[in-house]
Formats: sequence, structure tokens, C-alpha cells
Amino acid sequence: MALNVSADVADHLAGRAALIANDRGMRRENASAKARSTKEVEADRILREIRTKEAETIWREDHPDIKHPLPGMEFLTGKSIILKTRVFEILSKMPKGALLHAHLDAMVNTRFLLELSLKYPFIHVRVLEPLTADNLETNLPVFRALPASEFTEHSSLTDASYPVGAWVPLANARRGFAPELGGEEGFDKWFIDALTINPTQAYDTHNTVEKIWLKFVSTFATSTGLIRVEPIWRAYIKEFFLSSIADGISYIEVRINFLFKFMFGADGQENIPHRDWVRIFGEVVQDVKEEMKKQGREHVFLGAKIIYSTIKSLTPEGLDWYTEDCIALKKEFPDLIIGFDLVGPENTLKPIIYYLEPLLHFRERQKEEGVDIPFIFHAGETLGDGTEADLNLYDAILLGTKRIGHGYSLIKHPKLVDICRERGIAVEVCPISNEILRLTSSMLMHPLPALLNNGVPVALCSDDPAVFGNMGLTFDFFQVFVASEVNGLSTLGALARDSIEFSMLSPEEKNKLLTVFEKQWEEFVDYVLTYTE
Repeated sequence: MALNVSADVADHLAGRAALIANDRGMRRENASAKARSTKEVEADRILREIRTKEAETIWREDHPDIKHPLPGMEFLTGKSIILKTRVFEILSKMPKGALLHAHLDAMVNTRFLLELSLKYPFIHVRVLEPLTADNLETNLPVFRALPASEFTEHSSLTDASYPVGAWVPLANARRGFAPELGGEEGFDKWFIDALTINPTQAYDTHNTVEKIWLKFVSTFATSTGLIRVEPIWRAYIKEFFLSSIADGISYIEVRINFLFKFMFGADGQENIPHRDWVRIFGEVVQDVKEEMKKQGREHVFLGAKIIYSTIKSLTPEGLDWYTEDCIALKKEFPDLIIGFDLVGPENTLKPIIYYLEPLLHFRERQKEEGVDIPFIFHAGETLGDGTEADLNLYDAILLGTKRIGHGYSLIKHPKLVDICRERGIAVEVCPISNEILRLTSSMLMHPLPALLNNGVPVALCSDDPAVFGNMGLTFDFFQVFVASEVNGLSTLGALARDSIEFSMLSPEEKNKLLTVFEKQWEEFVDYVLTYTE
């Protein structure tokens, strides 16, 4: 008897489609009750077609010095190709919602920081060993604001007469940089290289988690002497906000490291306490909002708030000072301080459980003082499975963390994945940061798709873009979009909406921002529709 093959094929195809739909049913963009408009469906088709075409053309072209280019490849190597794509051009216009995981120390383009620092005569620089062509990469500059009584007249860091370790005015150091080391351009390169990670470091000389973290941490140690200076702090924060707005970011929750108890003032004295750091931050928020209002664009920036952070190298007793400081700042600036975190390399510093007693005490002190400062913990930024860094995920969740920073190893723990989905604990995923810091070799190997397919809420974040050269969020959205055939325009929209929904804004503020976002999203969809093949 002849088999009805066509019917069997039809049954298989129907079952296949149903199984795929069921498998993807938990994804946030599919679980939403809101149906996509016909315009968005068409815009999604157009963007997918452009992605496919560019995968077959731009990414297959011969690119000198780039071996085996492909969408989602190592960011620092592939960045020059990314900038040539229409997908990047389109996504640069996309409204991004909120930025929820960002460290203030690394949020402004390094060249801007250089140009800003050169404006102030009190900024000085020194080196602790003679500069040579062979040690430019490792002989890092040390910056500091000096009082007028300690200004020097040294004209160069590289002249044979320079007394090693002496302070040189920054502008003099730049003008007097030896011609054989590149002159002023050589100084600029040395400055920028000290504050960034380059492809050779990320993928060759520092190609393990431990090695690249040494370079990563050195960039913060170097920039601290510039950023934590009152006049620079103010201008730096403003540039951070303006550049974020330019990339379609409407709201920011930024981690500020309060480890150092004072900042330098314009007088060169280390006498600016934490309350003034926060006060200035709030003033800049208002300044930028007023500036946007005068431009008739008040809707593009809802504001910014602070996640109080300190380093996981403290003793438990030492942490008590910072938690009390955080409570005091929350009471004085209730609308600015919205969370608490412990930061630093998880694989080498102390785990969350090491601080269990002071963290529990912190929670009780909040009740006594009538404040609410949620934990928003870094956890699972590791390749480990069962290591202390990996187990941070359990402690973060048990302590009631509102979100998880990075959560790279979360997917290894099915029960924790379920908890995050069911309780609405969003993961702040930083794709480019994870790749450059050697947790993954490319976006194609990143666990993000597994989180999305399991319905875990995710907010895409940039982490430390000044170090990585990926200012804003467009590059992160690009890498996520091109590395998956499943991800489409609606995926990107869901990620942006989740960044708003899982922010620490009040319900009223969220509704306000979501209303603005939906209008911006409709305009963006219309923009995508202008692209025709």
C-alpha cells in the first residue's frame, strides 16, 4: 500500500512549526500581549534582509589584517567593519530606553577626557621610571591635581633632565613629549592607550580572564587622578549624559565607586566629601534636563540616578563605614541614591557571602532609618561553575537583589533561571564587555540567547564603554542582533522596554518613560521603513 508521503510531510512541518513556536513562547517579545503592528512586521523583515545581505557581502569581503571576519566576531577587531554596515547606521537611530549597568569611571570618550584635563593648569602628571619606546605600554602615567604652592615648571616627562617621579604640568608634558616618541600625537596615544584596551591586548598578550583584568583594572587606577577632580567631575558627568542622549538613551542608573572618601577640589586639596559628589551629580542632571527643555527636547532625557558602590576588597568591618555613608546619602538625596552594589573582579576578590553579616546589618539599619536601598549586585561574571564567583548568584538572589549585574554563569543554574523569570529579576547583560574581558570568544558563543529563550528579563548594557571604545549602546545592540537569526526588531524593542520596566524608577516615572519610548519606537519603525533594497 502506498504511503501518503505528502500528508506525512505536512504533519511533520506542522509539528515542527508548533514545536518551534512553543519553544520560543517564553521569549519576552513573544510573551507580550501587545501585538506587533503591520509596520513593525514589515520593518522587521527589512532589517533582517539587510542583515542577511551584509552577512553575505560586507562580512565576506577581503578586509586587510582581519582574519575570518563574521558578524558577531571579536568587537575590537570587527569594529571597523561594523561601522561600514547599514545595520549599525539604522540601530544608531534606535531608542534604547534605559542604561542600567554602567560605571561612571569609564563612561566618557578618552580623547574628550584628555582635552578636558588639558584645560586645567592644576592637573599634573608623572612617571615612576624613565619613558622609552620599549615601555610606553607598561609605564603608565600618574595624574593628580596639585595646589598652586606645589605647581612645577618641569617642561617634559621625556627629557634627559627630567627627575623621575617629579610632577609635570599636563600641558607641558604634552608639548614636551619627545619627537622620537611621537611628539604631541605620541603623548595623546600614550594617554589613550593607558585608559583603553586594544585588540592585541584583548586577543593576544592578555588573552585570559586573569591577564585582561590586570589591564582593565589599570585603566581605572590611571583615570582616577583625573575624573575625581571637582571641575572635571562636573564636566565629565555632563558629557556622559549628552553622549548617552545622542545614542538614544533616555534614563541612566550609574554605579559610582565611593571607595575613595574624598575628591580633589580645584585648589588641589583632597577635601570634597561624598555628599558633594552626589550634589554635583544632581545639579548636572538638572542642568542637562533644562538644556534639553530649551531645545524643545525635554522628552529625550528623564534623568539619572546612582547605585552606590564600593570594592569587594574591604574587610567586613570596613564595609560598615560605607553602608552607613550610603544611608546618610540616601536620606539627604532620596531621589538620587537608588541601590547598593559591591564591585570588582569576582574571580579574585571576596565573594558576597564574605560580607553577609554587614549586609544583613545594613538591611536592618535601613529599617531603623526609614529608608529603602535595594541591593543590585554584580554576580556570576565568571566562567566558573561552583566557584565562589559563580555562587555569588545564590547569595545575591537570597539577599533580594533587584537585578543581577552580568550574570554570565546564570544559565548553568536552571533553578536560578526559573527564579529570575518568575520573580522578575532582570539580568544586566554587557555583551561587549563580556567578550573583551575573555568570558567568551565572540557573541555567537555568548549565553544571552539561552536567557532570552528562557524568558529571563534582560537589559542590554555597556558596562565600561570608554575602556572598550563602544560609546553608548548601539554597538551592544548591533552585536546581539547580528549574532542570532532568532533576534529581530521586536527582540531589540523588548530589550529596550525591559530596561525601563526593570529600572528603579517609580511606577509613575516608568509609565512616563514608556509613553515617550513608544512614540520614539513608532518613529524609529517608520525610519526603518525608509530603507528599501
